[in-house]
Amino acid sequence: VQLQASGGGLVQAGGSLKLSCAASGRTFSSCAMGWFRQAPGKEREFAAGISASGDRTMYVDSVKGRFTISRDNAKKTVYLQMISLKPEDTAVYYCAADLLWFGVPKVSRNEYEVWGQGTQVTVSS
Repeated sequence: VQLQASGGGLVQAGGSLKLSCAASGRTFSSCAMGWFRQAPGKEREFAAGISASGDRTMYVDSVKGRFTISRDNAKKTVYLQMISLKPEDTAVYYCAADLLWFGVPKVSRNEYEVWGQGTQVTVSS
């Protein structure tokens, strides 16, 4: 699996963005997927994850109710819809694939074997 993230940009606080992560390879539909983010000077953290079938999702508390992760296995794409954005959401966002797991997404970055290149999200106050 190879991953290509897109959709980042500059938005004002309260605004919305939708990130996309396009995958290549035949194993996408059997992999749990995650979105992580890394702010300047901070460690990369889990933001949201989704099971292979799309029926299970997980979110870090700080984004619950504002971010929605989804996937379209026919298009081999996972999405992150972000609304009510805050300046503290500013970070580089990475999508990642857990090639060895299909169930409830895991929150540790060490569980994900394949990473996209990252897309910058900047939220101005």
